[in-house]
Amino acid sequence: MIKWPQELINDIAKRNCVLYLGSGISAASKNDEGKSPATWCKFLSDILDIRREKLKACHDTIMQLLEKENYLTACEIIVKHLGERDFGELAADEFRRPGYHPNELHQIIFSLDSRLVITPNIDKIYDQYATTQSHGTVIIKTYRDDIARYLRSPDYLIIKAHGTIDDTDHIVFTHSQYSRVRNNNATFYRMLDALLLTHTFIFLGCGLSDPDIQLVLENLNFSFPGCRPHYMVIPSNNLSEDELGCIANNRNIEFLQYENPDKTHSQLLESLKELDCFVAEKRQEIAGRISW
Repeated sequence: MIKWPQELINDIAKRNCVLYLGSGISAASKNDEGKSPATWCKFLSDILDIRREKLKACHDTIMQLLEKENYLTACEIIVKHLGERDFGELAADEFRRPGYHPNELHQIIFSLDSRLVITPNIDKIYDQYATTQSHGTVIIKTYRDDIARYLRSPDYLIIKAHGTIDDTDHIVFTHSQYSRVRNNNATFYRMLDALLLTHTFIFLGCGLSDPDIQLVLENLNFSFPGCRPHYMVIPSNNLSEDELGCIANNRNIEFLQYENPDKTHSQLLESLKELDCFVAEKRQEIAGRISW
């Protein structure tokens, strides 16, 4: 089980925390036929089969990139050969049209009652769950919208950092798309910098290679040394302690690890349930002391 730091429990209880939800949170969802959203690697691999003829000339190159987990470059080549419209339709076929249901992780995350949630996921599974549970009061915005006006409002906000499957022309999947967003939507990254300085982030279901996370965390770490760390929840034994130590030092991240021998991430779910209890107890204590 994860040993949750008291500072993190306090920050969530006082709603001074941002939950950052990666694709691992959606991966446990299923639709009525039992299908789950594809991982990034499987989605791109499936496209190689679906569009075999169009991608014949670059098939081996893409496979080598996927083996190296260089998904951005692999996707760049795929989009170059297929075009953004065809790629967007394939993404909609995988991430929107199957009709995935929320899973228990979504339920526990919503129960933590964080006012700010950021996700690079283009699917709408958590968005729809939060909208239903909140009776439509949650606000959902993408990196292209005027987000700043909501940051100091009482509203609960979900920020889609890479866009949404409802607007496939503006989803962020490739190197060039990342570069375009950083240039054309620079205010979004200024907002992200501000949140990272004023709130504690907890990264759930995220990979270590997300370029947004790398860039923003490393810049802030060296610009503002001495700040409290942010937290990333990961399965244990994915990387060596030396590798994790280097990443932690460069990005000011504290890793919270859980055992995952059967690859079901069941211990993550149980640990989040425990965190939910800790946060609820802390909120009662804070309310009793009037020490918000």
